[in-house]
Formats: sequence, structure tokens, C-alpha cells
Amino acid sequence: MERIARRTFLRNAVVSGAALGALGSCASGNAPDEKVESSPIRAPGKPSRPNPIAVSTYSFWRFKADSKLGVDKCIDLAGEMGFDGVDVLHIQMESESNEYLQGLKRRAVVNGLDLCGFSIHQGFVTPDKEKRQQNIDHTVKCIELAYKMGIPCMRLNTGRWGTTKSFDDLMANRGIEPSLAGYTDEDAYPWVIEAIEKCLPAAEKCGVLLALENHWGLGLTPEGVLRIVNAVNSPWLQVLVDTGNFLEDPYDKIEMLAPKAVFMQAKTYYGGGIWYTLDLDYTRIARIIRKYNYRGYVSLEFEGHEDPRTAVPKSLKVLRKAFG
Repeated sequence: MERIARRTFLRNAVVSGAALGALGSCASGNAPDEKVESSPIRAPGKPSRPNPIAVSTYSFWRFKADSKLGVDKCIDLAGEMGFDGVDVLHIQMESESNEYLQGLKRRAVVNGLDLCGFSIHQGFVTPDKEKRQQNIDHTVKCIELAYKMGIPCMRLNTGRWGTTKSFDDLMANRGIEPSLAGYTDEDAYPWVIEAIEKCLPAAEKCGVLLALENHWGLGLTPEGVLRIVNAVNSPWLQVLVDTGNFLEDPYDKIEMLAPKAVFMQAKTYYGGGIWYTLDLDYTRIARIIRKYNYRGYVSLEFEGHEDPRTAVPKSLKVLRKAFG
């Protein structure tokens, strides 16, 4: 059992078949004993084939100074290293022109790769209606970019309060930050739900499945993610499971999200994590998602200090063994 030190159309349209309260609190907006239902979106049974493995273009950058690599170069490296697909990080793109987008699509085809995921940055946790609308407009624009590139699945965040200005400080506080004065998470849930609902017509029109990630803010807990997904109650909003964003007791939390998962991002941390290090058992994680017949992509997000040219192939080997 291998352990890792921490922290397409989704293969035929999602593989055929695909914030917080006061500082020190991890509130999800649910009472401590309240359970959030997570009904499966697939028929039960074991997957009939191994999960395809992708790599996020983020793996070759990691927001390290002077390390930003063009998405085109990331696609070439993914092809050389033997991945099945590429998960594109929006802010890493050098252009949004149609010529650039179609060039990325062509490059992926030449390398025998799917462009399978699109990770964007947006957030709806703000009392400012105009700012929420700006983020809705940005999300709709990104849905259209995904459509032009032939990407069938797009990552969403809930957003966060932004009271912790430094991301390094947020990570030091385990992702927990205080809400704005005069507001609580209970105020924020309706903002997020309403904003996502306004993005759904574009998602359905373009055939781009939205996947809400467990990614700080209201998405810090599985209960928070499921509360939003269940409230929206649309086949065009499901869940993206990030294995590295549950900093304590990840396995039970991953299992809570697994029935609604349509995309997974799997973190590794060779050379030590940039912000923190987790010890993740990917054989165990693979067993959990197979229990719910997850057939979609597993996308590597390498987030360590080692050179990606050595760490990314090592990570691919581990994920192939676990999810194969």
C-alpha cells in the first residue's frame, strides 16, 4: 500500500455516465448533528475500467515565482509523460482569443490527450450584489471558454470571506477565517446558491458540467459543499473532490462527497508541500471512490517543492497503481 507525502467531454461526456463563522470555528452552516444527504448520481457497481489520469497545468507552476509555464508547454509535457488528459488552470492561460483556444485544442489532439477539466477562480461569498454579479458574469464567460476548447467539466469555488488577506496566513490557519462583521455563513449560503443558479442556463446550453470543489470558504467541509449542491438540485452542478483540501480526517469526508463526484483532483507533495504536507493513502482513496462506481478523471495537482519534471512522473506512477 503506497503512501504519498502531502500536501472529455470527461472521457465521453464525463466518462459516460459523469467562509466560515468566527475564527477557530469550522462551521458549515449545519447543526453539529445534522446530516446532509448525498444521493448517488451513478448506478451502484464497480467501474468497468481504470480511471483515466490527467494532470493539472497548475502542477508545472504551483504559483511559484518565475515558474509559470505556458499551457501549451504543459500539454506537451503531459503527452511526453504519458497522461490521458489535461486539466487547464484558467489564470495560467496566456490569452482568451479563439485562435489561442483552438491552438490548445489542436495541441491536445496531436498529443493524444483530452482537455478534460477547466479550473477557474471566482467566488460568491460577499454581501455586495454587484460583486456577485461580476463573478457570475466571469463564470459564464469561462463556461463559454470551456465550450470553445471542448472541455466538458469546469471547477467552481464557493468563494470565501476574504477577511484573511494573505493566502499564506489562511493556510497557516488551516483554511479558517472569520466572516465579515455583521454577517455569518448563514447569510452567505443563499448568495452562493442564487449565483450558481444564474450560471446554470449557460452551463446547460454549452454542455459544460459545473463541479463544486471542497476549496475553503463554504466549501471547507463536505457538509457545506453538499448543502449547496443539494439546494441547487441540478444535473449541471455536481462535486469535484480535491483530496488535499481536507486537512484532517480526509477519508470519511471524501466518502461523503464520492456519490456526487464527477471529477477528482489528487494532490502530491514531493519535496515537501508548499503550504503544508499531508500523508495520503491513494490505494484507500481509490477503494472509496470505486465503492460509488466513480469512472471519471483523476487529475494530478502536484504541490511540492521538487522539480515537476521528476515529481510529476513519480506522481503519475502512484496514481496509475492506485486507480488502475
